Amino acid sequence: MKYICSLLFAMMLLVGPIFAQNARKEWALDEHWRFSKGDFEKASSTTFDDQEWQEVTVPHDWAIYGPFDEKHDLQVVAVTQNGEKVATKKTGRTGGLPYMGVGWYRRNFDVEGFDPKQQVVNLIFDGAMSEAQVYVNGQKVGFWPYGYNSFFFDITPYLNEDGLNNSLAVRLENKEQSSRWYPGAGLYRNVHIRVTPKIHVPVWGSFVTTPYVSEEYASVNIKTQLENVPEGTDLKIITEIMDDEGKAVAVKENTQKLNHGRPLEQYLTVNNPQLWSPESPNLYHAQSTIYIDDQIVDKYTTRFGIRKIEFIADKGFFLNGEHRKFQGVNLHHDLGPLGAAVNHSAIKRQLRILKDMGADAVRTSHNMPAPELVELCDEMGLMVMVESFDEWDVAKSKNGYHRYFEEWAEKDMVNMVRHFRNNPSVIMWSIGNEVPTQCSPDGYKVAKFLQDICHREDPTRLVTAGMDRVSCVLDNGFAAMIDIAGLNYRTHRYQETYERLPHSLVLGSETGSTVSSRGVYHFPVEKAAQVVHEDHQSSSYDMEYCYWSNLPEDDFALAEDYDWTMGQFVWTGFDYLGEPTPYDTDAWPNHSSMFGIVDLAGIPKDRYYLYKSVWKKKEETLHILPHWNWKGREGEITPVFVYTNYPTAELFVNGKSYGKQSKTMDGTLQERYRLMWMDVVYEPGEVKVVAYDSTGKAVKEKMLKTASKPHHIELVPEQDAVQANGKELAFVMVRIVDKEGNLCPQDQHSVSFKVTGAGSFKAVANGDPTSTELFHVPEMKVFNGELTLVVESSKEAGEIIIDAKARGLKRSSISIHSK
Repeated sequence: MKYICSLLFAMMLLVGPIFAQNARKEWALDEHWRFSKGDFEKASSTTFDDQEWQEVTVPHDWAIYGPFDEKHDLQVVAVTQNGEKVATKKTGRTGGLPYMGVGWYRRNFDVEGFDPKQQVVNLIFDGAMSEAQVYVNGQKVGFWPYGYNSFFFDITPYLNEDGLNNSLAVRLENKEQSSRWYPGAGLYRNVHIRVTPKIHVPVWGSFVTTPYVSEEYASVNIKTQLENVPEGTDLKIITEIMDDEGKAVAVKENTQKLNHGRPLEQYLTVNNPQLWSPESPNLYHAQSTIYIDDQIVDKYTTRFGIRKIEFIADKGFFLNGEHRKFQGVNLHHDLGPLGAAVNHSAIKRQLRILKDMGADAVRTSHNMPAPELVELCDEMGLMVMVESFDEWDVAKSKNGYHRYFEEWAEKDMVNMVRHFRNNPSVIMWSIGNEVPTQCSPDGYKVAKFLQDICHREDPTRLVTAGMDRVSCVLDNGFAAMIDIAGLNYRTHRYQETYERLPHSLVLGSETGSTVSSRGVYHFPVEKAAQVVHEDHQSSSYDMEYCYWSNLPEDDFALAEDYDWTMGQFVWTGFDYLGEPTPYDTDAWPNHSSMFGIVDLAGIPKDRYYLYKSVWKKKEETLHILPHWNWKGREGEITPVFVYTNYPTAELFVNGKSYGKQSKTMDGTLQERYRLMWMDVVYEPGEVKVVAYDSTGKAVKEKMLKTASKPHHIELVPEQDAVQANGKELAFVMVRIVDKEGNLCPQDQHSVSFKVTGAGSFKAVANGDPTSTELFHVPEMKVFNGELTLVVESSKEAGEIIIDAKARGLKRSSISIHSK
């Protein structure tokens, strides 16, 4: 180690001044954009006058500001993936928001110190929705149709000679019937400028793998691509690996000759590696410095992790030698009231809520994710299945990706894999979801084409696909050809799939599709599929599901009972905009899903605690449902459920015992995972549950009380402080409570907000899938007593003051520190 430190110090003394002349730099183009919806013939011109356009900050989603209207993307279609054969009127299918049409973004930018002979400038888009046409200084530099993928263009030849006052214009277009859910609109992900030396490591130009991993040491292989290097040039590369604390743990110097476009390749050994896992998300950085004739030409850093992933026939998935089942969820890309516009703190909040529930994995349904999500999964410890497409060459939506598949699929796959192949959280690639091609006679050829790209670009990970036509894929060779068989639902066919496929493994790539609305309970309580109610809500007793799907217990049991099942990715972790099943057929105002374990406002539903009780068995869970405010139900049967990690509990209503219930393997699957008292008679007052451990000892109790009339607003911030960077968000739970602080779970008061000081109002959401109130107006009705307020920090430190008021209630005020 003394040798390593000495060598690094010598390198710094030797090359510091030289490198300063060639240092790469990167910055985000986030502010000072001008935006207008509509098409403009000359908007790409440098002389176009955009002063009347709206000034916006990117990431920006033009459609999230509404209004909600059933006319937006009103469709008369048969949803083939849902088994429909007759076209019906679909309302709210894409969220009821005005995402269709053309929009233009314009701004100027400088590249200070630009030298076209010595530098390369890349313009990088993390995603643009969609069909992006990009112009620099009036010249078209490129086109990228797929709105979910990251892409970049070399804009060096298009810049002004001095690098200053360059104009950038981006035309985006969303066509009608181009999506099955809310896709968002605009420059909804970040845009970057990256300046590098002429000879440089290109975008996504490094590839780090760990071909051998043990507790004693790990072998780290690094391949580094270079551009603009003459054939046969001798190069020296020095790479140092540092741990998360910045401590050097390995260093190696190699001299190599660059031939035939091959990358520079090195092996380094890290002793006593800190392995990456969801429980310990340890990360490393590899910093590579490249020399020609002892002159630094580029310096490039790659973040990675050291871990070992294995898929073993009959036995399942292993991480770092330990058998584990995926406790995963599917996530759509929208962020509820923020729409599709990426925000680091909002994504981090989603992942924290899921981690607290016990989730350890995410499937990016059904598209390439924002880089922020994958980076946060690296840091927070969630495994990721990165998914590419919802359709291939055969259409699901009239104007979907099938229009571009033949020409663009390989380009999109290459970008996806190269972008995320160094992220340790990524454990497999998914090449598609419920694609109609799966039932084509030659569908396996298309699947092989995509899988081969993944294997070529990343030989270290296996490939899966979400398949829902089980008979097709078992009979035509489609499923047998793909590395890992991913089944969407069809739990009754897992055993058959296991027996017929050579993999001897089955993955629940999409599971559940249980539907519920937070705080809504319907009577009588019955297990049933595709249930609709007059209030357009689904019951939070968690007994309703779609006709193609099931309740959570089916998947819990499959994961626990068979080694060869690898766990699940639940549909979905959070509610999302669009697909308001089962209220998608002429059922306006429904416009957001009810599949989520957490609602659109980021408030957990009852089902959250069912998953937590199974996925976090070592952490105490004791949750009672429903609430206990039922004026007019006195004397009526009102079942009580308890979700807990304890095996037994006793229920009391106003001191009267309804007896003990214990989880059992001998009853229904629900009785294996839930404690249910089906004969409880409602009477106002107090519900108490006493939990018992496996020895029969009373270890925990919890109570619900009938609330009195609403008295005041309670504001509960999820964090005490935020960074004063103008981007970080603070989330505040807003609750209507009685005088004693009990939640009023049927209250629908409208609450208005005023945010002053070192922050501003950003959005508000109540989680009601039928609410058409706008997210960006500082007033909204609570849904069953609760909603979430979102505020944004300013760039100045200080206190963010939040005031909330509602007619007839005592107002409330809190402050959050911005530093």
